[in-house]
Amino acid sequence: MELDLHGKNLFQARTAVMSALARATAADYRLKIIHGHKQGSAIRDMVRDEFVSHPRVIRLESSPNPGQTIFVLREY
Repeated sequence: MELDLHGKNLFQARTAVMSALARATAADYRLKIIHGHKQGSAIRDMVRDEFVSHPRVIRLESSPNPGQTIFVLREY
């Protein structure tokens, strides 16, 4: 599963991530968040800080691409 946050503000990005986590099924093992890295780090920081302790997220993984964060999801 992949979620692109380009062009969104913090509120829209937070809402989109929460919605994607709510829609994720047991078949979705990973959620790739594309937040970009050249236009600032506010969305990246929000994604990493707020969702690291979300009940659906086991852990965060870094990607070779600095504009992405990968959530490893729990099975429900």
